[in-house]
Amino acid sequence: MSSKSHATLRYTAMRAGIFAGCFVVVAVLAYVGIIPEGIGKSNPLWVVLIALVISAPLSFVLLRKQRDEMSAQLVDGVDRAKERLAANQGQEDGAA
Repeated sequence: MSSKSHATLRYTAMRAGIFAGCFVVVAVLAYVGIIPEGIGKSNPLWVVLIALVISAPLSFVLLRKQRDEMSAQLVDGVDRAKERLAANQGQEDGAA
């Protein structure tokens, strides 16, 4: 089994992990009062939005290798699908 076989799953799990870590940090900072908790009853949404804004650039920088592996896996899958499609079309043209 190659190292790229589960690249998409691994990238997604790592991205979710980075978001979860950012969410916990932001929630603790909001609870302690270092950052504002939000306006009115918007605290959960506020914390999620801040965690998303922080985790996106972190994921972009920290997960470059995993993103490249995932891209290679997707390109291989698309290439195999194109080959199968071309083979099927060739069989249909030969049978007609």
